[in-house]
Parts: sequence; C-alpha cells; structure tokens
Amino acid sequence: MTIGPSRTIGPSRIRVDACPGALQVHQAADGGLARIRVPGGALTAAQLRAVGAAARELGDGAVELTSRGNLQLRGLPPDAGRELGGRLAEAGLLPSETHERVRNLLASVLSGRAGGLLDVRPWVTEFDAALCAEPALAALPGRYLAAFDDGRGDVAGLGADVGLLALDDRTVALLLAGVDSGVRTAPDGAVGLALAATRAFLRERAAQGGTAWRLAELTDGPARVAERVDGAPVGTRVEVPAEPRTRPIGAVRQDDGRTALAAVVPLGRLTVAHLALLADLAAEIQLTPWRGVVVSDLADGSAAALLAEAGLVLDPASAWTRVTACAGLPGCAKSRADVRADATAAVVTRSLPAGGARQHWAGCERRCGRPGGAVVDVVATGSGYRIDEPAD
Repeated sequence: MTIGPSRTIGPSRIRVDACPGALQVHQAADGGLARIRVPGGALTAAQLRAVGAAARELGDGAVELTSRGNLQLRGLPPDAGRELGGRLAEAGLLPSETHERVRNLLASVLSGRAGGLLDVRPWVTEFDAALCAEPALAALPGRYLAAFDDGRGDVAGLGADVGLLALDDRTVALLLAGVDSGVRTAPDGAVGLALAATRAFLRERAAQGGTAWRLAELTDGPARVAERVDGAPVGTRVEVPAEPRTRPIGAVRQDDGRTALAAVVPLGRLTVAHLALLADLAAEIQLTPWRGVVVSDLADGSAAALLAEAGLVLDPASAWTRVTACAGLPGCAKSRADVRADATAAVVTRSLPAGGARQHWAGCERRCGRPGGAVVDVVATGSGYRIDEPAD
C-alpha cells in the first residue's frame, strides 16, 4: 500500500520524551506542572469539582486547557504527583498509572447530541479502556494522539497519529498522521481498527529506532503503518480537511431539542470559580481542542448570561476566538515576555497585530501551544514582538 512518496517528515529525536502527566510532574519556573488526560474531553460535575479542589489546594488556583482537550495544573510543589494522582484516581480521572500519559484522545464536539453521522462517544470509552488494559501500549510516547471524528470534520484535521473519520453511517476511514490511509471498516469495527493501527505505530516506531514522538516523524510512516494493519478493506481515499470545518461557539440546538452552550475560554485559563459554575450548570461538560468548554443538555440558553458574566466567550465575532498564547513569563523560564498579559492588553485595547487575524503569541521560538493551520505567530524577541505571517 502506498500513501504518498517515501520520506522522513519530522525531526530525529535525541531527547527522551518528558511529556508531563498527572504523576510525572514537570518543574517549570512557577512550580510543578501536571497534565491531566481527559479522553474525548468529557468531564462530570464531580470531576470538575475534584480538579478545582486540587488546583486550589495544591496548585496556583487555576486550570489550563490544552489544544488536545486536556487539563493542566501549575504551581504545584515538587512532590505533588502522588497526592494529585490519588485525588484523580478517586475521581475516575486516572484509571491507569502506567498508561496515563498516553491517553490523548480527541472526539468530535457535541457528538451524539447535535449533528454528525455517528455518535463516537462509545468509541472513546471502549478505546480508552482497551488502551489501558494492554500493557505494551504503555510504551507509546506521551505525544501520541488519537482522534475520533463523527463526520463533521472538527477533529480529523488536527494531525492525530491515529484517527477515525465517519464517511457515512456504515463506513469509517482510518487516518494516519492526518492522512486517509484508504483502510475502511464498519462502525462496530472502528475501535478494533484504531487499536490495531496504534500497535502498528508502536512496532514501526521500534523498527525505526524507537525515538520518534509522532507517527509523522517516521520515514514513510503512514504507508508503513498501514501495511502493518492486516485484513482491512481499502477504499478510495478522501481529502482530510486541513483545519476544523466546524468550531461551534454560542448556543447550539441539540437533536433532542435541548440546548448546548459552547464557550471559548480566553487564553485557555479557567479559575476555580469557573469550574464550580460549570459543575453547577450540567452533569457533564466537554472540553474542546480550541481551548473551550461545552455545557450540554440544558433546557434552554438562559445560562449563557452566567457564562458571559464569568468571562467566558460565546460571541463568534469576539477577538478571543482568534487569539492563543503560550505560558510565557513568569511560568516559563525560556520566555522573553509575559505574553498572556500582552495578548490580553492587545485584545482589550483592540490593537491586535495582523488586523486581528487568527494568531498565537509565543514567548520564544519554540512557540509552545501553537494551534494548527494558518496562524500568525507573534513571537517575543526581547526587544518587542516579531510578526510572522503564515506562508502562502
């Protein structure tokens, strides 16, 4: 099976993957940094309260959203991992200590509630349980990412190592490094196919030296991994959207007549008060890959006023829907500026560069947290900011 020309797409990795987790706490300039994996972005009200309590009692009192729909706590003491892990396990957020860093899984926002060809929520639950139950898969790199798209095209284009994309209500495509492999399955075989591809990635990674963090970094990775997936039919390949086709913001009418409220969180930073409000509003919320939250199954949209009053954004025209930033100073010692404060000031004063185009503010050339797609880079240089327009 051939998927494009043979090539090495990514860099050769020498440094060991030190991606933080809930137990493996990374020491940042402002204290310990822990990352909590939330497969599919789904959190119950009880889990929201547990995370809020951990942020207040162990960290700096805030929770960050990541571009993979996960959570981060900052300002933790060096020995916080064990206590944090115990709290998360009790809340059902740490089903496996050995696999906790590899449970990176995106799912279509509002799947099973509004739009989409299939409900991928059962896939998330089944895949996560199977992943944690297989000891060998704990060896996956912490950057591994899976994405299950119900056909609306909101997570298929986010470059997951292994992805599923519903083509209709009977056909699911296997994506590898964001490219259609041509391999197909029925919905009831989708999770098994994703697991087979995940195992194949791990085997091909080992065959190529075992240092790659992502499937795209392997020489001819998508084609070689596809060849290791046996027995699946091959169909005509489809073009995978480079960026999300849908990114709901505001009130969304669910298929059952109820209402969901989709809000962007400015710079992806939630306070403990935000978490308490969300927990009071719904039994479950969903985190989005664009650093937002969705409050579902509401009787109507009246809670929008409460979310807006708390500083969350439900206006699709808001500048906050187009601005992201890395941690910056004081959280990151490598940063040359307090990019969060500077980005906030630019939004408030309506002085965003590049005419207010979609942009990412970064404290150094690493550009951590940068979203995919066409994005203007606003990079701190130590003597101001440099504006890098996306290539044509």
